[in-house]
Amino acid sequence: METITAPIIEKKLLESLKAKTLEEKQVIVHCLFPATPFWGNLIRIWPTTILEDPLLGHECTLIHAENISYFPHWTEVPPMKDFWFTLVFTGLPKDCKQFNLKEVIPEDGGFFVPNIQRNATDIYRVKI
Repeated sequence: METITAPIIEKKLLESLKAKTLEEKQVIVHCLFPATPFWGNLIRIWPTTILEDPLLGHECTLIHAENISYFPHWTEVPPMKDFWFTLVFTGLPKDCKQFNLKEVIPEDGGFFVPNIQRNATDIYRVKI
């Protein structure tokens, strides 16, 4: 079983995000792009990335990304090192039980993580 460790986020930013999560019911998703032995891996996030609850027909929009470039720019991923980035979304409806992380883009290769189980904190760790 693979162990996923928490990303390192500056304390000031983390405190700021915690406060916003409580006040504005935002959702924080820490994403792991696993290590590979290859040089030249590039990743980016599109601003059209969403959290979707297909049962309720609700979508949460991306409001902030940390440690990853927005389209059209790229972030280089170093070889042999797990790479973490953080996404902040608008809040999920209170009736939501599970949701998908979906990068809605006009090309192949978008991130998609299905069936993320809702928790009480609305802070998640997923593997891309």
